[in-house]
Amino acid sequence: MAKSPLTPVDDVIERLLAEVQCLVGTELISVNQARGRILAQAVTSPINVPLLSNSAMDGYAVNTADVVKGGVLSVSDRIPAGTVGKTLQPGTAARIFTGAPIPQGANAVVIQEDTAEVDAGVEIHEVPRYEENIRRAGQDIVAGTQVLPSGHRLRPQDLGLVSSVGCADVWVFKKLKVAVMSTGDELIEPPATLQPGQIYNSNQYTLLALIDSLGMQSIDLGLVGDSPQATDAALRQGADMADCIVSTGGVSVGEEDHVKAAVERLGVLDIWRLAIKPGKPLAFGRVASKPFFGLPGNPVSTFVTFMMIARPYLLKSQGLSNIALPESYGAATFKVSAGSRREYLRVRLSYDEAGICRVESFENQGSGVMSSVCWATGLAQVEPGQTIEVGDQLKVHIFTNE
Repeated sequence: MAKSPLTPVDDVIERLLAEVQCLVGTELISVNQARGRILAQAVTSPINVPLLSNSAMDGYAVNTADVVKGGVLSVSDRIPAGTVGKTLQPGTAARIFTGAPIPQGANAVVIQEDTAEVDAGVEIHEVPRYEENIRRAGQDIVAGTQVLPSGHRLRPQDLGLVSSVGCADVWVFKKLKVAVMSTGDELIEPPATLQPGQIYNSNQYTLLALIDSLGMQSIDLGLVGDSPQATDAALRQGADMADCIVSTGGVSVGEEDHVKAAVERLGVLDIWRLAIKPGKPLAFGRVASKPFFGLPGNPVSTFVTFMMIARPYLLKSQGLSNIALPESYGAATFKVSAGSRREYLRVRLSYDEAGICRVESFENQGSGVMSSVCWATGLAQVEPGQTIEVGDQLKVHIFTNE
């Protein structure tokens, strides 16, 4: 029986992202609870920031027409931050502090280091330029300006920005619920003692943490035995509890690989077997209308296929606009020839004395060598049939801490 052809990686990603829709609703939450959440409505400023033109320095508000070097001006007002001073009298200066509104009639601030107090008032040692040391109203943000778009993930600095325009609450997408299950009778949970033929269930911990780091809600379905009944029951539970399901193992062609058949019984299998290394036996379909990713069981394959295939799909499902991993380019310090599949190598970026970015490869690129992922800072992309020589430029997908 002829094998079905492997699906190119870019074709899979394009197809998945073309069909995915946001799967979650929205909620209004406090800004101080919004770090890492995704905006469901753009934030528009109702005010100018700063609201009024104000002093950028401690010093004296003056009208430049009244100022000469070495001249003395009487002090007609004192304006601390948080108060509004009187209109500046001609031929005078107003003592002013950082952040205080500029009084009517003033058009510059002389910093206090360029002045000296004298009996008659203040002596000016340097003549300021027009509007020097003044932060004009709306210099940062003009009223009516969109400060953050819908689909943006909120970082700590973004929370400061929305607070600066008077927002105490923001509309965000609810957290996507993702159920995670690991299949295989050989798996046991740490710290139980390993028996011959057993391995620890490490993939579950990787996936739960990855999903949580994306700002989603992970649901742990635990270990699933190698039987059609157990696989069906776990998939039904995941479809009932979550918006998406992610499974590891059981999607190959072995007699004990039951996930592919279970998905076909309970829903539909759209994609199976990718032209990717590591990670060829990857499946995508739906279980009771819920999107399903069946990732391969080898730890590195699980990580790579999640990062490159499942991650962008899940992020778009939660309403995020910028779903791609950051990319960088660097010169290879190694030689490699790819086979018939696109390869993702675990690599580390560094810079030499000349400032040139170098890409170093982990020595053992086996799909079970999880230490390679922990060592690496990204995945170098090598196309099918491509030969990389030392010095060739490589595209690297950079790992991020969401």
